[in-house]
Amino acid sequence: MRNRKARDARCNGNAGATTQPRPAVPGYSTKIIKAGALLADTRAFLEHWDANSSVQDNIGRFRTQNIFGKASRSRVQDILAVFKQRYLTSPGTIEALSVLARSPLSRTPLDRILYYHSAKSDRLLYDTVVEILLPSRAAGITDVSPVRVQNTLARWGAEGKASSPWAEPTTRRVMHGLLSTLRDFSVLEGAVNKRIAAMYLPVEAFAYIAFVLKQGQPSGQELIGHLDWRLFFLSPEGVERFLAEAHQRGLLEWHAAGSVTRLTFPADSMEGYARVLAQRAY
Repeated sequence: MRNRKARDARCNGNAGATTQPRPAVPGYSTKIIKAGALLADTRAFLEHWDANSSVQDNIGRFRTQNIFGKASRSRVQDILAVFKQRYLTSPGTIEALSVLARSPLSRTPLDRILYYHSAKSDRLLYDTVVEILLPSRAAGITDVSPVRVQNTLARWGAEGKASSPWAEPTTRRVMHGLLSTLRDFSVLEGAVNKRIAAMYLPVEAFAYIAFVLKQGQPSGQELIGHLDWRLFFLSPEGVERFLAEAHQRGLLEWHAAGSVTRLTFPADSMEGYARVLAQRAY
């Protein structure tokens, strides 16, 4: 298995885009102020999830048992609202993540997967990475300027991209929330002066995300150029290298001959594939 340094090197370079832009989604919200990465709380949420109970029963149990150990009921409500949007809107997601959270899979692959789901559920978090950090990184600039981020957020608000107008103090709080969240997801590093981190993407996390994307992308070639790989600063060439490694590890089957590609997985459902990844971790 290749070492971490080799994998880091594969993530360098600008990410290409060969697929159509993402569909329009609701305007930017300020929920990142209260949300954050919430990694420890998310792991508790997933580990305590009861697959034999309904979503409503699980949420009700989390409200009453306070498994997060929060001081106020309102804080628990805020956290559960975030988790519902991140992990309970797509069929099979919560079941798959619960399997992974209970498996011997190391923390880093799961954290990368949680980052992906979080960014996909929050347009502002997604666009901050692909429209602010990615171009800077491609230009060789790794230092992150809070002023520049705040100014970009203000411009987006002026362009009508926010769900409602933001005053300057709100824009500043959103900026701090975004940078803190991305630091906790290891996209950024640095307690005070933040920099774009070397993106380490474990092959297990890559394979999981490829499986998710394949559900809506029948073409292997389209998957290689999918815009979501920009969240990990991956170019199509980098995606192909990851596919080759995942194939060698038995996590998927990928065959390419010229412009023809074939990509298959050893499971048909998200939960089933999560169990494949979990078994590989033993």
